[in-house]
Amino acid sequence: MARKLIALDDEMMHALTLLGRDRMATFQDLADEAFADLLKKHDVPIDLKDALRKSAARTPANSNKKKS
Repeated sequence: MARKLIALDDEMMHALTLLGRDRMATFQDLADEAFADLLKKHDVPIDLKDALRKSAARTPANSNKKKS
């Protein structure tokens, strides 16, 4: 698992701490959710299963289109 250091200002950290307490979630849970939402917003697959699903949806296997 990769580790990265990010900087948050005091107000953001306080708000995230309160949100985590309200939802009974860890900071890691909040970060995972946020990054998954960001990737989904930009249509970037999160894992291999998601990538394969999106790839299969783009090119139908039984396409009957004639090539020009």
